[in-house]
Amino acid sequence: MKLVDVQHLVKQFSTAVGTVTAVDDVSFSVSTGEVFGLLGANGAGKTTTLRMILGLLQPTSGTATVGGCCVTEQPDEVKRNVALVSASSGLYQWLTPRELIQYFADVYGVPDEVAQPRIEHLIDLFDLKSFCDRRCAGLSTGQQQRVNLARSLVHDPPVIMMDEPTRGLDIVGSKCIFDFTAHLQQQGKAVVICTHHLDEAQRLCSRFGLMHQGRLQLHGTLPELQEATGLPHLTDMLLRLMAG
Repeated sequence: MKLVDVQHLVKQFSTAVGTVTAVDDVSFSVSTGEVFGLLGANGAGKTTTLRMILGLLQPTSGTATVGGCCVTEQPDEVKRNVALVSASSGLYQWLTPRELIQYFADVYGVPDEVAQPRIEHLIDLFDLKSFCDRRCAGLSTGQQQRVNLARSLVHDPPVIMMDEPTRGLDIVGSKCIFDFTAHLQQQGKAVVICTHHLDEAQRLCSRFGLMHQGRLQLHGTLPELQEATGLPHLTDMLLRLMAG
């Protein structure tokens, strides 16, 4: 089942020197239990694409659906179907992890009888128990990212979007992201990871889209991309694209 379906997305910006096309006719889909890597160098158009899928940026043309809901026509339904995990945890520093997860359960309208056991499950899943009643301001970067991951699942969305999720994390924090992604895949979630860390993506993702200059230049599984390019690694493929 397709949980993310992107068709011919285009995003143009007007500047002092004319129109700039940041995303140019991008199409892909992500199904249940699939981890899709949207890869490319900085400025390739990955984050702009992600923002359109999340409903944060209006496309110039094209369509995107998340959990069967159109991002432009059903934005509230899309918000319930998706969670964003980014390098910046964006936690409310004066709240404890337990209070913060509860707050987002309330924001998403999760009934209390569902929220309470789910919060306890997330505290156990991400090993938050030893600090779940301390303010987020006093937590380490890795601890804050674990709270961020727990928060993203409190409304049990079918789709998870990750934007450079391991940036700024040490090896322990990065492993938490890897384990989290594997857990999501086992749960049948659809995951989209935007990153320029191609070695990490090669470990995490089941299918890939390589972006350059706003276009999705290559698209497929690793064996399919290797056969199409004659190259063994994603890094080599992207460098060839960038070299023209």
